[in-house]
Amino acid sequence: MTITNCTMGDIDEIFRLYKIASDFQKAKKKVTVWPDFDRELVGCEIRENRQWKITIDGEVACVWAVTFSDDQIWENSQNDAAVYIHRIATNPNFRGNNFVAKIVDWAKVYAKQDGKDFVRLDTTGNNTGLIEHYKRSGFDFLGIVDLSDANGLPGHYSNAPVCLFEIKL
Repeated sequence: MTITNCTMGDIDEIFRLYKIASDFQKAKKKVTVWPDFDRELVGCEIRENRQWKITIDGEVACVWAVTFSDDQIWENSQNDAAVYIHRIATNPNFRGNNFVAKIVDWAKVYAKQDGKDFVRLDTTGNNTGLIEHYKRSGFDFLGIVDLSDANGLPGHYSNAPVCLFEIKL
């Protein structure tokens, strides 16, 4: 298993995994479904080395993105030094490998190397199974909030409350 930055050559695979994740969300019912994400957004993340992947035996097993500010979702966090994890999507051939825990281990090291104090992530809707999964992976569940301004965020943020998770380093 290796963790590396994604390249532009991975973009089709990233979107394939997003589609699989979205279809999985639709099948579960009563969970918020990811919209179609903007290809330029993902391309920008790749160019800025903020899109990551786990590769196993040459195959992309999992992808995610990071950012270093997330003021619309994490209101009043402008001065917080944090790494924010977004859009974890797993290749179905590798489900059950608890990639969230592996991403958490990686993110703690990554954040510390960059002088950050927190690793954070969010999810939309009140998905109790996912909340418990993130808690088991080391995150503190900070609660559920309604965003005051979802303009410019992907569509799923305007339709449901947001669950906030944090690891203090």
